[in-house]
Amino acid sequence: MEEVPKVGQKKPHVVFIPLPAQSHIKCMLKLARLLHHKGLLVTFINTQSNQKRLVTSGGTSWLDDAPGFQFLTVPDGLASTSDSIDEPLQSMEQVARYLADNFLDSFLDLVAGLNTPVTCIVSDGFMTFAKTRYAGEKLRVPIILHWTFAACGFIGFYQAKVLMEKGVVPLKDESYLTNGYLDTLVDIPGMNGIRLRDLPEHILGVGPKAHALKFMVETVVEADKASHMIFHTFDGLESSIIRELKSMFPKIYTIGPLQLLLNQIRAKGSNNSNFSGYSLWKEEPECLQWLQSKEPNSVVYVNFGSLAVMSLQDLVEFGWGLVNSNSYFLWIIRDNLIDGKPAVLPPELEEVIKSKGFIATWCSQEEVLNHHSVGGFLTHGGWGSVIESLSAGVPMICCPFSGDQRTNCAQMCKEWEVGMEIGRNVKRDEVEKLVRELMDGVEGVKMRKKAIECKKIADISTKPKGSSSIDIEELVAEIRMISRN
Repeated sequence: MEEVPKVGQKKPHVVFIPLPAQSHIKCMLKLARLLHHKGLLVTFINTQSNQKRLVTSGGTSWLDDAPGFQFLTVPDGLASTSDSIDEPLQSMEQVARYLADNFLDSFLDLVAGLNTPVTCIVSDGFMTFAKTRYAGEKLRVPIILHWTFAACGFIGFYQAKVLMEKGVVPLKDESYLTNGYLDTLVDIPGMNGIRLRDLPEHILGVGPKAHALKFMVETVVEADKASHMIFHTFDGLESSIIRELKSMFPKIYTIGPLQLLLNQIRAKGSNNSNFSGYSLWKEEPECLQWLQSKEPNSVVYVNFGSLAVMSLQDLVEFGWGLVNSNSYFLWIIRDNLIDGKPAVLPPELEEVIKSKGFIATWCSQEEVLNHHSVGGFLTHGGWGSVIESLSAGVPMICCPFSGDQRTNCAQMCKEWEVGMEIGRNVKRDEVEKLVRELMDGVEGVKMRKKAIECKKIADISTKPKGSSSIDIEELVAEIRMISRN
């Protein structure tokens, strides 16, 4: 039941600004719903294209039962004449450039039309490029940075500033990418055995995305100015790193896994687990129907997230590896997974997949991971996928593509012992070997036990008096205090 403020006390009003990408929106939307349940007013800012996708996929159907929660939109530079929501007409980088130039004015115009004064802004940590701090200064309200990934992912990005100050990056030239230099260990407090290759590739400062190092440094410099920061993780998983972060920054809140916190407040008598309502793609229920016919822990779930792209050759190698592993598999192949275009599998591969596999374009991932038939997850290692897998007690094979995925992969394989890494030079024999080990091997059994232990720790963290529950209450109390001042 929603907490009601005392008579005469105004409700605090929180404005959320997510990075316009599926996983970031999903994570911030869950926190927004949680804070709304705690009695706060919420305005959630989406780009026009993403809001259209969210509505079309059914992601806002719950709004009828959420008075005091509203979506508002800002332009994103995408063509507004298209009726298609299947894929953006511009890349994430193009949208980011548009928002860097235009977001601030559009946002301030929106806020000027609000009936209720803004108490604070919860901004995605990466949206600082869109001048969200200046928006807070203009409105004279605090900015709380929300990092939608793990503490290890954040501290990995933070190395952009640290390593640049030490003169380690940018690398001198691209030869350093292949001469073994990336195996150099990086001294990161709270983390062990992290190599340069385990950090986001943008930090290295060479190659096609060399310019991104400057953006990374600017982003973490903005983080140094933040008075409050939120991380989607839990203390029992990353205790040593969280201790380091708490020594570096004034106030840290760890509030994950958010889905488990939402499950705590599920409406009495309702069977709705709140898994739905966050997707920019239409979820296909046939996935769950297919899983129903399978034995416990017999299915490998395969999904490389919402942004990763690969070559058709890599996709085919994954396909043959999955088929040859002799395990059942549910494989999500987005319409734009293959270099941003639809995938066309060879007819002979399509034919053999019919006996063991099921292919869909999107699904309710958390429902899939929590299904009794799913015993393993082949993932890109994005934090949303990792924390959802840990929450379900499912071990992983990780094929990192970019960003924090490399750091997540290193931690899941070495520190948490819940996963195995597969190289980006995809070969069907390696895919087959690792899937067999994951599902039936000795290491797979060990990883499954470790994953179940992580699930138990996550459950404890989100129960009343658990660390994440306590941090949510402290966050709400802080926002209420800001509102009263």
